[in-house]
Amino acid sequence: MEYENITEFILLGLFSNEDAKATCSVIFSLCYLAILSGNLAVLLTIRGSHLGEQPMYFFLSYLSFMDVCFTSTVVPKLIIDLLVQWKTISFSGCMSQMFYAHFFGATEIFILVAMAYDRYVAICRPLHYMVIMSRRVCYILVMASVIGAFAHSLMQVLIVIQLPFCGPNQIDHYFCDVFPLLKLACMDTGLLKIIIVTTTGVLSILTFVALVISYIIILFTLRTHSSEGRRKALSTCGSHITVVFMFFLPLIFTYVPMADSFSDDKVFALFYTMIAPLFNPLIYTLRNTDMKNAMRKVWGPKKLFEKN
Repeated sequence: MEYENITEFILLGLFSNEDAKATCSVIFSLCYLAILSGNLAVLLTIRGSHLGEQPMYFFLSYLSFMDVCFTSTVVPKLIIDLLVQWKTISFSGCMSQMFYAHFFGATEIFILVAMAYDRYVAICRPLHYMVIMSRRVCYILVMASVIGAFAHSLMQVLIVIQLPFCGPNQIDHYFCDVFPLLKLACMDTGLLKIIIVTTTGVLSILTFVALVISYIIILFTLRTHSSEGRRKALSTCGSHITVVFMFFLPLIFTYVPMADSFSDDKVFALFYTMIAPLFNPLIYTLRNTDMKNAMRKVWGPKKLFEKN
């Protein structure tokens, strides 16, 4: 049977309440500006100070860059669609958005894993830290993150691009993602859903569990450290753990659906596309003395970061 593929999709958006759309567009615009300014401030502070020489901040600078790219793939389109009546996206534009959203999101996941490994080595093997986490190793971990994310994203696009779409063309989401598109395909996609849940969902769960176990080992090891060293390590690890939970839990609920309905995808997606990138700069700076000192030196004036 031949299908006449549709050439564009209609994004139904985050919600259908017309009265709230203008207000939400302003709120999301402010959030987007805060995401850009916060993450770019962290990135430029690290690159403009001595912190860039330390592996932890080296990875943090890339995490901030990924936050900016990931959010910019999704949020500007969401803001525009809240203001216009006809929210269309071309087929090629939809595939591109899905590829880049998965690429930057997956890269961020792998960088979070690299940051956890860095903290594990720093706390559990401190005497070998500078040898194990050399600058060459850091670059290899970042490149491995990019390559792994590219392979993951390409697989998602290859799964969707070969599907027949003959209508309807309304995507019940605010950006193009795999599950909402599978619902529109003119064929049985049950097996493809299982493949995606297995590859993306289970991988997210395993990564999350591995990160939690690594931090449990780190916290157990901290018992032998001095009170000052324990306090500093707990502050750093606490920031990492908070970001991991904020990013991974909504991701797991999205890609490991508990039922055939995916209606909550939009709510969960909002956490890892906007809320987590919004709070990441605050989480990594508010309790981090090194970051605050670096910001004082790079940006000034000093009184902005002096204690009351």
